[in-house]
Amino acid sequence: MKIIDIRSDTVTLPTPKMREAMFKAEVGDDVYGDDPTVIELERLAAEKVGKEAAIFVPSGTFGNELALLTHTLRGDEVIVDDYSHIMIHEAGASAVIAGVQLRTFRSTNGHPDPDEIESLIREKNIHFPRTGLICLENAHGMGTVTDVETMMRIHEIANSHGIPVHLDGARIFNAACALGVDAKEIAKNTDSVMFCLSKGLAAPIGSMLAGTKEFVEKARKGRKLMGGGMRQAGIIAAAGIVALKDMIPRLCEDHENARLLAEGLESLNEIEVFKNRLDINMVFFRFKNHLNDGDFVSYMLKQSIKINSVENGEYRFVTNKDVSRSDVMYVIERVKTYFNQI
Repeated sequence: MKIIDIRSDTVTLPTPKMREAMFKAEVGDDVYGDDPTVIELERLAAEKVGKEAAIFVPSGTFGNELALLTHTLRGDEVIVDDYSHIMIHEAGASAVIAGVQLRTFRSTNGHPDPDEIESLIREKNIHFPRTGLICLENAHGMGTVTDVETMMRIHEIANSHGIPVHLDGARIFNAACALGVDAKEIAKNTDSVMFCLSKGLAAPIGSMLAGTKEFVEKARKGRKLMGGGMRQAGIIAAAGIVALKDMIPRLCEDHENARLLAEGLESLNEIEVFKNRLDINMVFFRFKNHLNDGDFVSYMLKQSIKINSVENGEYRFVTNKDVSRSDVMYVIERVKTYFNQI
C-alpha cells in the first residue's frame, strides 16, 4: 500500500523529468566555475527572486549560515525571531561558523513587529556588540506569511541604520502563493535570500543563496570554507532547474489540500486546529485531552501514514506534491477511526 508521508515537504520525491535531467546533465567542475548546469541554475534562481546573482548550496541551513558568515564580522549580533529556523533548528551553527551571537524578537505566530526589531538595534557603545544583520523568515515555519508592507518597513528601518537584511525564504514561493504576489516582491525587501529547492519544489537536494554580485562572490569563498565546494554538481543542479521551471505553480494546490485537511481535523471534537497559522501547506493542531503520543504515531504508521511526534504540545501535518486530495481524505478518516477506537 502507498505510504502517505506528511512529516514535511522535504520528503517529496524527484519527478521523472528531474531524474531524466539528472541523467543527461552536462557537467564540469563547479569549484572551478565551469559546470554549465550549475551556472544555468544560479542564473535562473537569481532571476526568480530578482537578485543579481545566486550560489548553489547543499541545504537551507547551509545557505542561511553562509549568509550570516558573509554579512557579518565575528562578535557581531544578529537579530532573529525567537522561533525562527536559524534560532531553533540549525544546531547553534551561527556561533560555530560565523562567530556571532543572536538577539531575539518575539513574533506573533511568525509575524514580526518592525518597531520591536528597531528597538533591538544596538547603539554605538564600547560595551555593546555591533548589530550586523537582521534575519526574517517568510514563509515562517509556524505556517504563516508576512505581508510585503511589513517586509518593506523592516527593510527601511535596517537601511536607515546601515544594517543588511537576510531572508530565510526556504518556502518563499509558498509565501508568494499565499500573498498572491511574485516572489520578487518579497525578496526585493532583503539584501540576501535563501530558498530551498528540496522542499515543496521536490528537487532531491540543494538550496540557493541570492544577493548582489559582490555578496555572492564573497559567499563563494565562504562556501568553500564550509566544505560546500562541490565538483560535478550539475547532476543535482539539473533537478533544481526543473524544480524552478515546473514546480512553483503547483504549490497553491498543496495549500488547498492543507485547508481541506484542517477542515476535516477541526470537525473532530478531540482536536483543536490552529486556524490562524494556515497560510501555506502546514496544519498545526493539538489534542484537547492528553493522549499517548507514541500510540498515535504508531497507529498512523500502521495505517501507512508517516507523521512526526508532537513538538511543544503540537502536531504538524504537511501537504506536498506526493499527497493527493484523496490521500488527505484518507488521513482524515484514519484520524477519526483512531478516536473512535479509544
